[in-house]
Amino acid sequence: MSRYAAAKPYVLPESLAELDGPTTGSVTLPRHIDWGPRYVYDLADEADFRLMYERVIREAQTRDDLKTYLRTTPLREVWRDLFLPAPVRAAWEARFPELRESSKTAAA
Repeated sequence: MSRYAAAKPYVLPESLAELDGPTTGSVTLPRHIDWGPRYVYDLADEADFRLMYERVIREAQTRDDLKTYLRTTPLREVWRDLFLPAPVRAAWEARFPELRESSKTAAA
């Protein structure tokens, strides 16, 4: 794990219920979340969907970023498949143990 990932502050929502982002269509993330070449995420494409969620979870600067781009049910469904730094995964699972539980249920 990089020192950056260990030291970076991560934003978490107050509750999963407040996550009301899109589940269809295309999304272009703002530069403060995705600073690479402009990329349009096709939410119908599973790989794009997961990649967008990973970037938002890792790089969101405000709770509004999370509310705008993440949605509760899909987050639970893909949680175990997301490639996230250990500190951010631990922080989310500490606040929302149901994510850890949904991962166990999905893996069974």
